[in-house]
Amino acid sequence: DYVIDYQNAGFDDTIAQQIAQNFSANNVALMCGIATNSATACYAAAEDKNIPVIFTAITDPVKAKLDSGNITGTSDKLPIEEQLKLIRALQPDAKTIGILYTTSEPNSVSAVEEYQAKAPEYGFTIEAIGVMQQSEVLQAADTMISKGVDVLCVNMVDAKAASGVVEKASAAGIPTIFFNREPDTEVIKSYDKACFIGTNAIDAGKMQGDIIKELWDAHPEYDLNGDGKVQYVMFQGEPDNPEAIARTQYSVEQATANGLTMEQVGETQVCNWDTETAQKAMEAMLAANEGKIELVIANNDGMAIGCVAALSNIGYNTGAEGASFIPVIGVDATDAAKDAIAKGQMSATVLQDGDAMGKAIAAAALNAASGAEFLDGTEYTYDDTGIAVRIPYAPYTGE
Repeated sequence: DYVIDYQNAGFDDTIAQQIAQNFSANNVALMCGIATNSATACYAAAEDKNIPVIFTAITDPVKAKLDSGNITGTSDKLPIEEQLKLIRALQPDAKTIGILYTTSEPNSVSAVEEYQAKAPEYGFTIEAIGVMQQSEVLQAADTMISKGVDVLCVNMVDAKAASGVVEKASAAGIPTIFFNREPDTEVIKSYDKACFIGTNAIDAGKMQGDIIKELWDAHPEYDLNGDGKVQYVMFQGEPDNPEAIARTQYSVEQATANGLTMEQVGETQVCNWDTETAQKAMEAMLAANEGKIELVIANNDGMAIGCVAALSNIGYNTGAEGASFIPVIGVDATDAAKDAIAKGQMSATVLQDGDAMGKAIAAAALNAASGAEFLDGTEYTYDDTGIAVRIPYAPYTGE
């Protein structure tokens, strides 16, 4: 048997170091660090005590100096040479590849160095621009535009800031593809060479509602108080994010349309998509509403996993036979969520198909770079907005 203490540093190096030092002080049997900064913090904290460390999602462990001592792990190194071959095959006249990367991340630096080393073999020049924080991204976009890139592909951390990118791209006449996080439709429509490729948040919410109906039909024991209603708590990504709002609204509306009576417990918990924030909020909800919560709905798997951790801390959702269980439903089908479902700690999630999204983005970008319309010659079509390509979701229950 083992206990997992999941901690989220939120991309903050100082917090990562504090977490790792606490692990060391508690003499944990093993540390696992996801991505370079967390793994480096664990490695430094574990070294004196010879606590084994496992890393994952690191491009270049040697560059990160994680190649000696009681440490091992897996690399997610990019197939850079294969990418260069593909770009040359698809764009025989292309000359320059623009790369925006994080200077404080050894993996990003390592990848850029490899691009720069191998690009000349395929007739490319690399234009690499480094940033240290989100506030520098718009400035970096300016730099990319000034260097004459053929198309911009943008995943906005803050979708509300997309108007600034549109203004810059429109002034330069550069086609722009927003993906994953969806800006306001009117912002995209304000530029005739902009589009969005991603999922439909309404569909994700409706799929959660359908999953809830299936769970309640299959497990009448989930109605803990036998009142015929579903007492649920809701965990929302961001207060003003259209995707978060849609998932929150339509999950409940769809469950209601399916014949269930939904009754919310407490206020909607806005946790900014973050696991640790959701765990703390769930702990507070459990303390204030003991025995009253029958279902947890989360806008993403990160928050769902935080809720599972809070439940596990009081003996629920441990995966052990006969343990008390409250169904938890998320969105994204992350590896962590799939693992929790396989272990009987979480009920279901909604799969967002990243590979399919990537193929659609690549096809649209190649068209735009050659002067064609985004969707010319492809299998993709716009939805009723006229500017968005939707990649379908699918339910994931581990079956």
